[in-house]
Amino acid sequence: MNIEFSKDDLEFQQKVRNFISKNLSNELRNKVANGSEISKEEIISWQKALHKENLFAPGWKKEFGGAELSASKRYILDQELALADTPTIIPFGVTMIGPVLMHYGTPKQQSFFLPKILNSDHWWCQGYSEPGSGSDLASLKTKAILKGDKYIINGTKTWTTLAQYADWMFCLVRTSFEGKPQEGISFIMIDMKTKGITVDPIITLDGAHEINTVYLEDVEVPRENIIFEENKGWTVAKFLLSHERTSIAAVGKSISAVKKLKQIANIELNNEGSLLITDKRFRDRLTTLEMDLKALEFTELRILSEENKGVAPGPEASLLKIRGSEIQQRITELTMNAVGYYGISNDLANSNADRSNSNQFRPDYSQNTAANYLNMRKTTIYGGSNEIQKNILSKMVLGL
Repeated sequence: MNIEFSKDDLEFQQKVRNFISKNLSNELRNKVANGSEISKEEIISWQKALHKENLFAPGWKKEFGGAELSASKRYILDQELALADTPTIIPFGVTMIGPVLMHYGTPKQQSFFLPKILNSDHWWCQGYSEPGSGSDLASLKTKAILKGDKYIINGTKTWTTLAQYADWMFCLVRTSFEGKPQEGISFIMIDMKTKGITVDPIITLDGAHEINTVYLEDVEVPRENIIFEENKGWTVAKFLLSHERTSIAAVGKSISAVKKLKQIANIELNNEGSLLITDKRFRDRLTTLEMDLKALEFTELRILSEENKGVAPGPEASLLKIRGSEIQQRITELTMNAVGYYGISNDLANSNADRSNSNQFRPDYSQNTAANYLNMRKTTIYGGSNEIQKNILSKMVLGL
């Protein structure tokens, strides 16, 4: 299958490239390319630049301030941003709660929140998982009791990505214990500055502070912050998860990562001039990986095309999530193989050395390889574990 772009698409592609060339500094590009930590300020600055060029919300309808781009242009935008090593857009606002507000929100909620999402004035986080409720999300226990015109919320959310930066959290809470577990859940927006909220860091295997535990103790939230209807939050949650699982596939980022992996494989391994790419076993694994990624790429294109027609992602979102997360892990595994002993984590490689000089003997292409490998172990779990996604596919597609 070949993708042929129209003249209009090619002009848009050049527009994106010109924008990147003008707005992306070499310093920021190198930080992204090397897997270095990007600050909140750098991310927000980049997102604001995208919004100014009307490239931040490509799938939003124009009536809400979005670009409403065609499937081919959204594909082009994703590819160009990934291949140019631009900062990853934080999805919780523009990709997740934004579509929810456009579909289920009241006019008042839309007019207040959507402009702030577009301008990155609000940083959002997601309050779904709990210490005892992850893949079985319907078993959540965080309670919201209505008193007058406010809900009093008590409970704990965990694995909350970038909550340390968040201004707002969209959250699933239990407002009823009657009937099926799914029937007593509500979807509510919480101002993270509200009294009674505590954010504690969780340090992951790669040594990063990306996720958190959020404690809610007698947190007062206005009743008007409920989205859709009380006890109908499960409907909203499923809608949001379909968008999250589609974005988790991160096809553009994987294409960029494979390109870098091939560059590493063409670097001399020793003074004799041998190349890793000449190793048949490695080349076979790399070729299989590229074929699987290409198939995923075309699946994403089909879904983008349907979204342009107003069709929300269905069970195919689970397929994207499964294959996308597995491919991301395979890329980091093959990259670890490619860099060899340079992939040993800094702590292990420098246990008896001055760690301030931990990278001085490492080639640039190997920086943070071990950290990326460790960080990607979580991709098959978050957004609904891949085992759960396979159950969804068997039920909704195969009728089992």
